[in-house]
Amino acid sequence: MGTSPFFFRSEKMLNKGLDKLELLRIVEAVANEKSIDKELVIGSMESAIQKAALTKFGNDNNIEVVIDRESGNIKIQKVLDIVEKVEDSAREISLDDAKKNDPKNENLKVGERIFEELPQIDFGRIAAQSAKQVISSRVREAEKNRQYEDFIDKQGQILSGIIKRLEYGNVIVDLGKAEGVIKKDELIPREILKTGDRVKAYCYEVRKELKGHQIFLSRAHPQFLAKLFFQEVPEIYEGTIEIKSVARDPGSRAKICVHSQDSSIDPVGACVGMRGSRVQTIVNELHGEKIDIIKWTEDLPTLISESLSPAEIQRVLIDQDNKRIDIILTEENLSKAIGRRGQNVRLASKLTNYEIDILTDKEDSERRQAEFKERTETLIKNLEVDETLGQLLVSEGFVSIDEIAQSSPEDISKIDAIDEETAKELINRSKETLVKEKEAVALKLKKLGVEDELINLKGMTQGMLVILGQKNIKKLSDFADLSSDELIGGYDELKGKKIRIDGYLEEFSLSRKEADDLILAAREIAFK
Repeated sequence: MGTSPFFFRSEKMLNKGLDKLELLRIVEAVANEKSIDKELVIGSMESAIQKAALTKFGNDNNIEVVIDRESGNIKIQKVLDIVEKVEDSAREISLDDAKKNDPKNENLKVGERIFEELPQIDFGRIAAQSAKQVISSRVREAEKNRQYEDFIDKQGQILSGIIKRLEYGNVIVDLGKAEGVIKKDELIPREILKTGDRVKAYCYEVRKELKGHQIFLSRAHPQFLAKLFFQEVPEIYEGTIEIKSVARDPGSRAKICVHSQDSSIDPVGACVGMRGSRVQTIVNELHGEKIDIIKWTEDLPTLISESLSPAEIQRVLIDQDNKRIDIILTEENLSKAIGRRGQNVRLASKLTNYEIDILTDKEDSERRQAEFKERTETLIKNLEVDETLGQLLVSEGFVSIDEIAQSSPEDISKIDAIDEETAKELINRSKETLVKEKEAVALKLKKLGVEDELINLKGMTQGMLVILGQKNIKKLSDFADLSSDELIGGYDELKGKKIRIDGYLEEFSLSRKEADDLILAAREIAFK
């Protein structure tokens, strides 16, 4: 900025004296050169002259500088407040003295101000340098603000520029009036970019900082793919086709889910284009990244099946509360569904926002058999029944002690081979078992040191409390500090990979809303 011809001219002008016409010409030139408001340039000059005037006439004074916008005339004035009793003679004046200084104005009052015009000043070298610094600083700040305002509206768009330089793996892009940066982890893997290349990237953030603004660009962001389709497919630009979701493994594979508002338009065909022309343009921009285009549907099993193509799915089991899906398929389709290094199922999971578990039909059968056996053994052990009766209860849907305890004799006696007396006995034994379990858990909680405030929290079960106590979460305030992910589990991104986070209470199948409600209730009590 200091080498700009504008600043050389301004310093030279200040050194030899202020020329009115030259001043206006400089204002016009810098406003055009830096694309900033002419008023701001004049204001910076007024500040520069004011600073020099304070040095000459004394910093105790209140000095105001006004440059006439039409003629370029410069007026340097000392401002005095009219007061009843003068305490600061450099800034105040009595009403009588004010009237003497301005006899034509008899209507002056206490609280008003008068202006005493000061002589023009000759700038010495130091004053000129100081004025130059003020102007330079103000113009530079205005230029930064102008650039920020220009680019904040471009956040969320694709920007195009020339690669200016490479720094420690990051790419600096010349965007014309500013520079953007593509960080190393926002580049497409194995992509080779060179200085002087023209490059497109998605602007995901424009950040205002003390030293200026920063424009962050990405070629790996999922929205980069979405915006490329927005540019290439007129139906998406017009709003006829909507992009529902996008998942990417940058440089390798991507999945995009599209939906047409017009039933007569095939959204997949429109995105592919004649002989694949539209999607091929995008593939070329992404250096060969394979793109699966999926037609969106409200029928979740169908959407999941399409997302895991080319695998053929047998059954889809959905847990809406926990956003989990079990996919059952044959052994032959297992590798197709998972994909190389788990890529296919990982992208399908991101696309649908569901955690996906894939099981072969054999594994599913073994799992169901194991669950049946475990539930049967629990009933045999706690209710002291034989294996046949235990299996009969489980197969009829009575899978836990709690379910039997809450049932009526009529419900249980509907099962063949179980009369009403036997049903009543089963219910009584179930209730006795639950009481014993409750007493045993209460004793365990006492030994663990779990406090009553946490035990009495509405919605908390004894099983949950035991797990929390074992994890050293014993106070209500400890529980209130947790997040829902810590309770029910979740996912995090680490170096572009989805990492599973286990939850303390994951085995209890809490929904996210239930976990949030528990934490919120704890916070209301603990932090009131």
